[in-house]
Amino acid sequence: MPPAFFHADFKARPFWWEAHEPKPLPEVTLPREVRVAVVGAGYAGLNAALELAREGISCLVLDANEPGFGASTRNGGMVSGGVNVGKRYLAKPMSDEEASPYLADAADAFGLVEDIIARENIACGWTRAGYFVGAWCKSHYDAMAHKVEVLNRYARAEAQVIPPDRQREEIGSDYYRGGMLIGRGAHLHPALYFKGLLDLCLARGIAVASTTPVIGLTQNGAGWEVTTPRGTIRTGDVIIATNGYTGDVTPQFKRRVVPVGSYIIATEELDPALAATISPKNRSIADTRRVLTYYRKSPDGRRLIFGGRAKFGQTDPVETAPVLYRFMLDRFPQLKGCKITHTWTGNVAFTLDEMPHMGRFDNLHYALGCNGSGIAMMSYLGHQTARKIAGRVNRVCAFDRPEFPDHPLYTGNTWFLPWIGRYFRARDWLDRRAG
Repeated sequence: MPPAFFHADFKARPFWWEAHEPKPLPEVTLPREVRVAVVGAGYAGLNAALELAREGISCLVLDANEPGFGASTRNGGMVSGGVNVGKRYLAKPMSDEEASPYLADAADAFGLVEDIIARENIACGWTRAGYFVGAWCKSHYDAMAHKVEVLNRYARAEAQVIPPDRQREEIGSDYYRGGMLIGRGAHLHPALYFKGLLDLCLARGIAVASTTPVIGLTQNGAGWEVTTPRGTIRTGDVIIATNGYTGDVTPQFKRRVVPVGSYIIATEELDPALAATISPKNRSIADTRRVLTYYRKSPDGRRLIFGGRAKFGQTDPVETAPVLYRFMLDRFPQLKGCKITHTWTGNVAFTLDEMPHMGRFDNLHYALGCNGSGIAMMSYLGHQTARKIAGRVNRVCAFDRPEFPDHPLYTGNTWFLPWIGRYFRARDWLDRRAG
């Protein structure tokens, strides 16, 4: 029997797909030869293809599913402007000086997305309304003053600390111990942003082969042979842009990227007065818990889109909906009794150092590891990878590093995630108890 808070029209699929649902494209004839093959038709792959086309470089985009089937049409639609870059749970935090080039590039990534949307007139609800990060406990709040200083210095974040007595200006809840406002933050409709990129690719004659998985990659001299069920293509360069859906054809990347399920629910349309209490200034909102939650209103302001790490691992999103619903009511008791219309999941690609990566490994170009900042970072890394192939890079991107860590005990099997989840929940409980 479904939970009582499920709406009569409840759907176990992304709310965003009501506006754009990924579908197979008309079959394209695969070329025998192309200058660049891009594996993965998400934000990274399509931005790489668009930049290659601007440089007059022929390319073919291949996707195992429908373009946009993965996280590009499933994410929360929040663009944070660099606040998540460099945030590590399992390693010693970076010094300010070490973090500065990454934060600068993260700020550039935000600007790139904003510029693409404005230049190409992509109708995706881009709203530069700011991003509020709630402090889970007093120690997290106390650390925010330094974070604000660093973000403003290196990431142009327009950040400020919000004390507890001003929290109600940003969020209709007393759940947090104050927080941090990132003025240079935004939200959008992720599926319509993706659709805009896809439409641009098709309008510019870029071949996008949907439901065409790559089943083999063989180096042939200075180039590659890319094998698919529909034939083999010879290419000079290959870009791997598979992120949280990286598979067995590239084991060297599969053991460096950890796919973690993120789960989201969408409420029914709320009374306008009630919706106004949630986020008075229409901010995107997240918190500093290790078991993260993130949320924002829908582009029309009528619903709450609420996501988080309801489970660690791969689980049916219907099973996680009650967990997210409880998290939502913890923060917004005024939503008690409202129903949810959609629940879904998608993979976030974490790396072992919790940093996005681009570069060249085993002679394959790659743009991988969004670490929860996929809209900006994957768009940027795809763009930068294409510029690198075109020889247009006038400085090295900070995320283009020779180091892409792996671990001898990890080959792509995420058996350990439930244990990490238990550890994170315990640490969150202890931190909250402390104040």
